[in-house]
Amino acid sequence: MSDRIVTFGEVMLRLRPPNNERFLQSPYFEATFGGGEANVAVSLANYGKLVSYVTVLPQNPIADACIAELRRFGVDTSFIVRSGDRMGVYYVENGANQRPSIVIYDRANSSIANAAPNSLDWHTIFTGASWFHITGITPAISPTAAEISLQAVKTAKEMNLTVSCDYNYRAKLWKYGKSPAEVMRALVNFVDIGIANEEDIQKCLGIQLDGSISHDNAVQTGDLNLDYYKALCEKVLEEFPNLKMQFITLRQSYSADHNGWSACLHTRREFHVSRRYDITDIVDRVGAGDASAAGLIYGLSSGLNDQDSLEFAVAASCLKHSIPGDFNRFTAAEVQKLIKGDTSGRVQR
Repeated sequence: MSDRIVTFGEVMLRLRPPNNERFLQSPYFEATFGGGEANVAVSLANYGKLVSYVTVLPQNPIADACIAELRRFGVDTSFIVRSGDRMGVYYVENGANQRPSIVIYDRANSSIANAAPNSLDWHTIFTGASWFHITGITPAISPTAAEISLQAVKTAKEMNLTVSCDYNYRAKLWKYGKSPAEVMRALVNFVDIGIANEEDIQKCLGIQLDGSISHDNAVQTGDLNLDYYKALCEKVLEEFPNLKMQFITLRQSYSADHNGWSACLHTRREFHVSRRYDITDIVDRVGAGDASAAGLIYGLSSGLNDQDSLEFAVAASCLKHSIPGDFNRFTAAEVQKLIKGDTSGRVQR
């Protein structure tokens, strides 16, 4: 078995107004690509990992350009299936100060949403791989995407891959009649490493503690009770004995431009808490969670200890807040430099 990592999900065309403009304030959109699992793949490739990204895309020039962009980062795209009629699109309006960011999806009937359950040969895809990463976004797209996702994690476990899942609750996607918890709890039964924020755990797994502070209140007030998050991790690990560890990101949102950022990791043996970063003048926070997932996967798959893997994840996602677009464009050496305390932002000559 090699160290190859596989990620699977939907990659989309991302359209954003320039600077901090509102939608069509001027008649322009910046066009890039993004999607949770593709973002993870790009980060891992930047860190020097051998990574394959799996999705379903139509045969058209926009999808061709997307594949070329992934290849430019060194991501293996050989398992991408070309079928269906359209590529998903999402629009994002960047927030500023007290104005929140807005995301609008246009991904109904996309190629991956309409893909047949047998369209991906998981045994072939996973041959020679050691790790599989998926998110809760893909099962939310359609019933068949949920079926393919469950097939993927089951096959990955049968083939002894480590499976990580970012629960990633997206309220705007769960529209086909099943509750998130109904779908996600079945999938998480085949997962080794859970990745989430508090809301993801509440909505995707149906787990919350009695008398818990609501996710929205905790985010808005910056009230992060670490004993509470330790207990929440323990509750998840109790309900899913297959999980080896649970990772939770901790965001304190003072405004769209100013966030506190940290995370915790429960390994059943120990509860680890990361350094906290005070992030001001945020450029783009979309993809920050994916950057933390990729950082955690990189650390654990590279033999770093649990605390160092946690610190790498948080530092990587801290840096992502400075980059426009979905993809995190840093090397492992640059992330390590931040971990070692280089936070001045001084010009490097």
